[in-house]
Amino acid sequence: MRQLYTLLIYLLSPLLVLRLWLRGRKNPGYRERIGERFGYIAQQIPQNCIWIHAVSVGESQATQPLVRWLKEQFPDTAIVISTTTPTGADRVREMYQQEVAHLYFPFDLPGAVNRLLDRLQPQILIVMETEIWPNLLHICKRRALPVVLANARLSAESAKGYQRVAGMTREALQSFSAIAVQNPADAQRFIDLGAVKQDVHLCGSIKFDVRIPASVREQGALLKAACGAERPVWIAASTHAGEEEIVLRVHQQLMQRYPDALLILTPRHPERFSSVAAMIEKSGLSTSRRSEIPVCKPGISVYLGDTMGELTVFYAASDIAFVGGSLASTGGHNILEPASLGLPVIVGPHMTNFLTITALLQEAGALQQIEDEAALLLMLEQIFDDADMRHAMGQSGIDVIQANLGALDCVSEVISDLMRGKA
Repeated sequence: MRQLYTLLIYLLSPLLVLRLWLRGRKNPGYRERIGERFGYIAQQIPQNCIWIHAVSVGESQATQPLVRWLKEQFPDTAIVISTTTPTGADRVREMYQQEVAHLYFPFDLPGAVNRLLDRLQPQILIVMETEIWPNLLHICKRRALPVVLANARLSAESAKGYQRVAGMTREALQSFSAIAVQNPADAQRFIDLGAVKQDVHLCGSIKFDVRIPASVREQGALLKAACGAERPVWIAASTHAGEEEIVLRVHQQLMQRYPDALLILTPRHPERFSSVAAMIEKSGLSTSRRSEIPVCKPGISVYLGDTMGELTVFYAASDIAFVGGSLASTGGHNILEPASLGLPVIVGPHMTNFLTITALLQEAGALQQIEDEAALLLMLEQIFDDADMRHAMGQSGIDVIQANLGALDCVSEVISDLMRGKA
């Protein structure tokens, strides 16, 4: 089965490159360093490193507590982070500057994988969340290179997809040295698909190990003060196509009750910033763009967060957070960041990527899950009307995060054992 899979990847590789080129029309980053997709590395990359793979922005963000720990424990070992998307690459650069090296993840072709491994000579590969590449894992196992699937999650829907290629999935999962999963349901799905039970570790999500620097909180407070300190402010974060229209209509209705309400709107993908800006203009709402006017003005109704790496600042400037990708059928995005700042969190019905975390916050009263546009408006009005409710939801979110710290300790122990040859 893996041989047939490899043949298909070889046959499809011209189309994969064409797809990168076409996507580059909206985001030129897709056209950069295409050689790296085939394992050809032109830049200076340190050898004998720790290699972390994080497919895009969310996974890259999740590496922060792990990288912080790795740098403390292995200060003389270089860290290389690979991503699949340019937005992930941008996030890595924003978070780490020159502290880590970045490269684009290769296509899952034996030649590309071998070239990259020959160049990097990594001590260990840490794969974030749900990246299962049969050839990469087969080659790493053959080379006796330990591979950890960290912060691992697997939805029921994804498990059904992997079940269709059960033999290849089983071989791939058994090539992992360790799988550190977020919750018991994920653990059982991995085991049912063929993972070695003894190699599956129930650690929780390292995303709970959130540290918001005081400087970020201060920047958020300054932004809110500039916009108007007493204004009700809500953020629609990481929104996708189809969601911006909804939140703009909701905001127009909210302003009938709260005329000075401010919406901070941050689309998920940078290539959509300009089209969303045009959408806001068309709605008739007064607006400004962060990239053009860094200081928010009190007279605007919608502040477009069209910069990278500032989402936490925008959260810190808000009173309530709606997290996107949840009204659209995307599976949701990280809800722990706003919760850690004490914000009441609202999400739509589609949170399949964060079921456990959503359930925890919802059960604690820190999160409200709504079904549609009308329910979003109603919930915003309810929370803005009730300061006690707003405070209680925010404090509950902080309490949930405090109660679930410790996943990093579990994951780091797994990695330490493998790094030091104790596994």
